[in-house]
Amino acid sequence: MDPRVLSPLDRLLELADSGLRASFARPPSSRPTPGQPAAAPVDPASRRLAAALMRVNHAGEIAAQGLYHGQALTARQPSTRAALHKAAAEEGDHLAWCRDRLDELGSRPSLLGPLWYAGSVAIGALAGLAGDRMSLGFMAETERQVEGHLAAHLERLPADDVRSRTIVQQMQADEVGHGRDAIAAGATTLPEPVPKLMHLTARIMTGTAYWI
Repeated sequence: MDPRVLSPLDRLLELADSGLRASFARPPSSRPTPGQPAAAPVDPASRRLAAALMRVNHAGEIAAQGLYHGQALTARQPSTRAALHKAAAEEGDHLAWCRDRLDELGSRPSLLGPLWYAGSVAIGALAGLAGDRMSLGFMAETERQVEGHLAAHLERLPADDVRSRTIVQQMQADEVGHGRDAIAAGATTLPEPVPKLMHLTARIMTGTAYWI
């Protein structure tokens, strides 16, 4: 038997392992964390704000892992699956960078990481079942919304927190690239209610992860 052929149970166990690693382990990164290592802002309020925003970003990257793993699970074409795995790998770098910065800020990730991952896998799998072009459209819209979310964080992060700002800027550039790749691969425009539902779901997650 070809060892690369996975049974449905194998795939579920693989997803569970990925979710636990994303939520609790210190993920490896293929690229160094952007910027120079830096201590937390001296002002306590600035430090708390930076930590809360980076915790939201870390939770968002856990969700991104779940989304793309779920979409890859139900993708029809190998090329679509490969594009999703490539994006997930780069989001894994973001996850590691956010975790590094949270450590430097003396803070912690969201306590609800497994929930973010599991819920996102389910959403991603449903998007994949709608067909590859629709799934790629979901990817493009996800990255468009994340780009705006990161732009808002750049406006809120303390001006003197250069390390956090550099990380977020590189994440934003990568998200733009993912969205562009999805469109080039044949993404279709999502029906009007879907982007609004995506935005609402993201607001619930980010609002919760800010505190928990």
